[in-house]
Amino acid sequence: MSFFSRYAFSVKPQEAILILITMFWGGTFLAVQYAVTLSGPFFFVGVRFAMAAVAVGLLCARSLRGLTKLELKAGVVIGIAIALGYSLQTWGLQSIPSSKSAFITAMYVPLVPLLQWLCLGRMPGLMSCVGIVLAFIGLIFLAGPNGDLLALGQGELITLASAVAIAAEIILISAWAGKVDVRRVTVVQLATASIVAFAMMAPAGESVPPVSSGLLIVALGLGIFSAIIQVTMNWAQRSVSPTRATVIYTGEPVWAGIFGRLAGERLPALALLGAAFIVVGVLVSELKFKRKKKSQLTTEASLNHEP
Repeated sequence: MSFFSRYAFSVKPQEAILILITMFWGGTFLAVQYAVTLSGPFFFVGVRFAMAAVAVGLLCARSLRGLTKLELKAGVVIGIAIALGYSLQTWGLQSIPSSKSAFITAMYVPLVPLLQWLCLGRMPGLMSCVGIVLAFIGLIFLAGPNGDLLALGQGELITLASAVAIAAEIILISAWAGKVDVRRVTVVQLATASIVAFAMMAPAGESVPPVSSGLLIVALGLGIFSAIIQVTMNWAQRSVSPTRATVIYTGEPVWAGIFGRLAGERLPALALLGAAFIVVGVLVSELKFKRKKKSQLTTEASLNHEP
């Protein structure tokens, strides 16, 4: 048997859907960048998730009657993490370049296995760890070609806090994924994210902006997409580990770069190298070693030694 036949890439349907979602997720960067020119970050995030909550709520109205205390608790806690992750990242983008924001946000890649070990006692596998390291190196090349990533100001610290919230969101979804109804929890977490984002407007000194058709269209479109994302994450992470899901999600800046290039932006050679590292990291994380049974190995050994 050849070397390559002893190994196999095994991608679950849930993982393939997460990869597809990540591709579209990266494409929302340009839409958000346009939206923050019409509204403050917290108001926009609040409207976005309010529309997402209404969309999912209308589709799952009947199932909401069976909402349990555990599902309410899970939805509220995950919703708070979602609101903090989206709002703080958008807030930080107002004072730092998008490339630096992408790198700092990517800190959730090593944070997930760390929090997973500290909170859930689950150690990531070897290939998942290798994949995370490769993806993390790729993100450094992709987002930090100027080498000034360690200069942390207010915007950088805010974005770093968003990375912690995103890591917590992924861990929390995995912790409750198999214990709750996906539809009911999704409605609660989307509604909670909207409420928390609106509540953060006052401390941030943000006022309600003039409501325009452009803002409503972008908020509605991203709101519906946010609903699809959350339902998919809750469903898929029933069988996809937090570490593997994290590596898949690192494809987001790659797709964002591709859509940005189509819109006229140009990635430097070092950034393209980083994108390649991320893709390799995703593939390596999917590599599984398949061991042969002892009896099969004995039979093949005897055949190999026949005259």
